Amino acid sequence: MLTILGFAMIATFLVLIMMKKMSPIAALVLIPALFCVAVGQGAKLGDFVIEGVGTLAPTAAMLMFAIVYFGVMIDVGLFDPVVRGILRFCKADPMRIVIGTAVLAAIVSLDGDGSTTFMITVSAMYPLYKRLKMSLVVMTGVAATANGVMNTLPWGGPTARAATALKLDAADIFVPMIPALAVGLLAVILLACVLGRRERKRLGTLTLDEVLVREPETVLVGAGGSDDRPVKGTPSAGGGDGAEDHAAGDSDQDLKGLDPDRPTLRPRLYWFNAGLTVALLASMILEMMPIPVLFLLGAALALTVNFPHMPDQRARIAAHADNVLNVSGMVFAAAVFTGVLTGTGMVDHMADWLVGAIPEAMGPHMAVVTGVLSLPLTYFMSNDGFYFGVLPVLAEAGAAHGVSSLEIARASLVGQPLHMSSPLVPAVYVLVGMAKVEFGDHTRFTVKWAVLTSLVVLGAGILFGII
Repeated sequence: MLTILGFAMIATFLVLIMMKKMSPIAALVLIPALFCVAVGQGAKLGDFVIEGVGTLAPTAAMLMFAIVYFGVMIDVGLFDPVVRGILRFCKADPMRIVIGTAVLAAIVSLDGDGSTTFMITVSAMYPLYKRLKMSLVVMTGVAATANGVMNTLPWGGPTARAATALKLDAADIFVPMIPALAVGLLAVILLACVLGRRERKRLGTLTLDEVLVREPETVLVGAGGSDDRPVKGTPSAGGGDGAEDHAAGDSDQDLKGLDPDRPTLRPRLYWFNAGLTVALLASMILEMMPIPVLFLLGAALALTVNFPHMPDQRARIAAHADNVLNVSGMVFAAAVFTGVLTGTGMVDHMADWLVGAIPEAMGPHMAVVTGVLSLPLTYFMSNDGFYFGVLPVLAEAGAAHGVSSLEIARASLVGQPLHMSSPLVPAVYVLVGMAKVEFGDHTRFTVKWAVLTSLVVLGAGILFGII
């Protein structure tokens, strides 16, 4: 019964948010509460929620201070050169912009943290998509899928969890998987090409001048401002004269989406901010301190050095308060969902049912079975639940048929491209929140492409003899 109710709860949640019958926050709270009563454990709802909140509180704190930190870095101009570099590559070609989204998300994902990846990617690309009237779900879908492939890095989380759960060396799991993951990343780039060509066909290929003529009154500013006044253009660096050159300069500024004259810029502190960010990311990778503590210290230091006056600090915090509230609220709402799913035993029963449903004849192919199961299981439960609860059972079943734990561990990474769009992943709410995309729209668009990417990784692993 708990198995059926568990799947029913997840299905109800997904249907309601995809049909936009409920907001994600309301669905994350009310649906599990109703199902908790339905299984006869309504009296324990408070305990389940408190336990879920306690589990996710460090994540919520990390996201809150990470948003403030990277918001301040955007305000002071740390990422302006990145945006300009992407602009030079993308120009006004929708296909190049989508490819640029995939490449940027993959590169920034090297820090191993999804929330920071999405904050930087959306901050750089959002103005381009809005300016050219491109589909924002294309941006969120490509970014999430690219990050999912890169999330398999040893310091990203899943590989370390698999290594810990099965008592293996993370390098022994990850290094042989590199060729398959490279094919997965190539699949994301090809996906970006396909989606970009579709956007190009819908919108056409524009020059910078044509973009300016299309919407001369529209200007998008960076996260640090709320001013919608026109931004004065600057001449392009390529030379030339007259109105053409001036128009190109105006378009360049519009497409960048970052006001070059905003009062929050701190050019004299650029290298301090760059060094602080590198040090912060390095400390995360080296696990010198818990990530929430690192971002708390980083945000406090960034605010103090860049904005030494209290009114300026309050203004910067207020400027990012909406994102902080939306994301942290979503995380705590998700704590209700995960708390009920775990506390009632639904997760355990669902996992046992799935493992028990595997035919005996599939025993010698348990690595492939694990790869296939990793898609739904990592989508419907947390990485902790899958890697520490389900993976050891799968590994034990594989060992009975001569399948090594290393193969099982590598196969368990296959579902990460899909996992990054799971409603149980806090970082995805940073992505859709900053991109102003409905979570249901993102889910409906992204899931099919993420599943395809995961299957490509699995197929490459089988082809190369890794899995």
